[in-house]
Amino acid sequence: MAAVQTRSERALNRVAIAAVLVITLIFLAPIYWITSTAFKPRNLATTIPPTVLFEPEISPFVKLFTKRSQLREAPTPEEYAAAPWWERMVFDGGEKIVRSGRGEVQLSGYPNRFMNSLIVAITSTVLAVGMGTFTAYGFSRFKVKGEADLLFFILSTRMLPPVVVAIPMFLMYRAVGLNDTHWGLIILYTAFNLSFSVWLMKGFIDEIPKEYEEAALVDGYTRMQAFFKIVIPEAATGIAATAVFCFITAWNEYAFALIMTNRRAQTAPPFIPSQVGSGLPDWTVIAAGTFLFLLPVAIFTFLLRNHLLRGMSFGAIRK
Repeated sequence: MAAVQTRSERALNRVAIAAVLVITLIFLAPIYWITSTAFKPRNLATTIPPTVLFEPEISPFVKLFTKRSQLREAPTPEEYAAAPWWERMVFDGGEKIVRSGRGEVQLSGYPNRFMNSLIVAITSTVLAVGMGTFTAYGFSRFKVKGEADLLFFILSTRMLPPVVVAIPMFLMYRAVGLNDTHWGLIILYTAFNLSFSVWLMKGFIDEIPKEYEEAALVDGYTRMQAFFKIVIPEAATGIAATAVFCFITAWNEYAFALIMTNRRAQTAPPFIPSQVGSGLPDWTVIAAGTFLFLLPVAIFTFLLRNHLLRGMSFGAIRK
């Protein structure tokens, strides 16, 4: 009987491992596709069947960071030989790099959009997590009249999809001059992430024994000192997990960034799909922009990986 159970357990383990591998491959397939397309020549990006083996090149990244125009006539051998190696890649694709009157290379809008994404995502994440932690501490440690109703009201701000409130927000922002500004997006993303931050952080702070703070107060600490020296260190893993999710939400947001911004404060998500080559979408450039856009989130999550698993489980077990 034990041998039969052992065989059945082994079979179940194999099935579970196979299911995990299949799910992992399904989730990794788009990332592989984007990464491989970012290093493909343009003529191999849309082949049927897809080209798996190819010689990688960095011309999509050169095109991503520079302004280009279509070649009306092929460059002379002298012009081709005198051009830098990275500019020859653009020549080979039937395009040329736009230069200023002084011969300086004109950069595309991608670097500015990428920097806008960093500014907006980092600032809104810090504000959302900071205010969410203070608010969650108040709900967790003090008796608040109508606490359940207030928490439900905070959560209800996330019940409507962003596109539903985009037009009213656009009209209000236009009236107060916040359209196409960094602070306009920062305020919007902070408000959108604040409810998530409050609910997540309240669960984490509820799991920290109140006796720690009471002992600190007896020793002469003020309430604020006890908060910063006792609660914050204990809730560090929860803060890290909350920060990751808030950053990902702000980093990937598309609808508000598309409607609320135009040029000055536009982030990378609305800009990447607008990349075109010689009259048609250049999928290699779009893939290159997407590949670079994935890196900050991957790096941020990797750096906080030791806190993330603990933060996800912290506050989940109730006595």
